[in-house]
Amino acid sequence: MTLPRTMKALALRDGGFSGTAEGPALKALEPYLELADLPLPVPGPGQVLVRVGLANVNPSDLHFIKGEYGLPRVKGAPAGFEGMGVVAAAGEGAEGLMGKRVAFVAGSSGAWAQYAIAEARSCVPVPDAIREEDAAALFVNPLTAIAMLEEVRKTGAETFFMTAAASQLCKLIAGLAKDEGFSAIAIVRRAEHVEVLKRHGSAEVLDSSAPEFKEAAARVIKERKPRVLLDAVADQIASDLFFAMPSRSRWVIYGKLSPVSPVLTQAGQFIFMDKHIEGFWLSKWLTHSAPGDVAAAGAKVLQRFASGAWRTDVAQVLSLEEAFGQMPAALAQANHGKVMLRP
Repeated sequence: MTLPRTMKALALRDGGFSGTAEGPALKALEPYLELADLPLPVPGPGQVLVRVGLANVNPSDLHFIKGEYGLPRVKGAPAGFEGMGVVAAAGEGAEGLMGKRVAFVAGSSGAWAQYAIAEARSCVPVPDAIREEDAAALFVNPLTAIAMLEEVRKTGAETFFMTAAASQLCKLIAGLAKDEGFSAIAIVRRAEHVEVLKRHGSAEVLDSSAPEFKEAAARVIKERKPRVLLDAVADQIASDLFFAMPSRSRWVIYGKLSPVSPVLTQAGQFIFMDKHIEGFWLSKWLTHSAPGDVAAAGAKVLQRFASGAWRTDVAQVLSLEEAFGQMPAALAQANHGKVMLRP
């Protein structure tokens, strides 16, 4: 395969952290990214160069380009954490992946580009039975879904709440929970999402914008006694829900969609009701979990997508050039499906 000397990429305008905490909402790409022609990166030992077919856009990507994520930006480097494509070049020790169709987590050179560098160990050869849309979203949401349901399992609870439930991640969690005997109680912010989440397997769906939301939540807590709150919003609704839950409940925060921090109104519950607030970051879970557990989770992801049990909803696919004019508006409709880039 003849490779070009340069590539187009959505490159970061700034490095490091911004010090802001605005959340993933995006009005424009121009303050954070530029369409650049960059030298084609060269894979080192244990690395591969992937010709990107499709790249995913996650809330974590948006936090990252704004300088609000847990990793510092590198000025001039392509953004984008995950995608899929074909291995076009391989460094020493990674030759076995040459020419293979893979899902990957980007390394020093991100996925929002025509080519990306990835560690060979972070690449998964993708069977033909798996659609490219699913391959491009194979890591962040699916592995998080499996990992967080395991956290629910450890508590012994059969029922749990999840906020921002119209997201792709929560749709995956709902189906997995139903198949494995758990009851997911979905919290959504629009009435139009209620039936969608029921179809994806949620045991009940509560609309937080409805006048009867507090009464409905109180009924669910009394009847089902959920003791885990999987939360991507971290707002006052989540806080109030947590303090209404039973003893030994856990509030697991894995996202910060709300720019306004909640007030903790009943701190005594941490003493007398053994309640806990904690964070979840997939990167740490992957690092701290046993290799066998990670491998088993990866195999389950492939099986669920290949069987059709899981499917990635895609609302819009944009080119790198179209991203500046169309991505912010497309992301505003993200609850209808993922936004992806085709470099």
